[in-house]
Amino acid sequence: MSVRSLCLAILSFGDATGYEIRKESTEGKFSYFEDASFGSIYPALARLEADGLVTVREELQDGKPTRKVYSITEAGRAEFLKGLTEPQAADTFKSPFLLVALYAEHIGPDAIEKAIERRRSQVQAELDTLVAHGCDDSDPASCWTRSYGVACMTFTLNYLASHGEELVRIAQGASGFSQAAAAE
Repeated sequence: MSVRSLCLAILSFGDATGYEIRKESTEGKFSYFEDASFGSIYPALARLEADGLVTVREELQDGKPTRKVYSITEAGRAEFLKGLTEPQAADTFKSPFLLVALYAEHIGPDAIEKAIERRRSQVQAELDTLVAHGCDDSDPASCWTRSYGVACMTFTLNYLASHGEELVRIAQGASGFSQAAAAE
């Protein structure tokens, strides 16, 4: 999904400022789909406006700069929905934790135990956030999407609980690691 599509997706739920789009893409229900910085959101919004896919209105604020509020047009909604029917790119998954796991034999069991615990905490926090967002029964696709995310995170937690000790044992039997060297 491009930043352009992400902006249209968020705007399809209602009008928003660039700041609100950024917040929704980092902390809201759209945070699981695409990363978007202010440096990519505002140029995308400008292009969307130039292409007639969004409109913008300025709202005066007391003691603050005028804010720009964006709205999706019917043409924008049609383009967004058409884009959803095209083959999507493969999901991307990047994990600093897996890089640590890959080098378990070189960093030792203490570092691995800490990394596993950090990862468990991170995933649990993400899961808690997703569960806290709740599910609107009037929007079954949103519920399904949320449930998929919950399942993925639950699987990760279960895998770490069931197989984390294997990684610790790998680190203990490390060819390049010794307890004596770690103590120095």
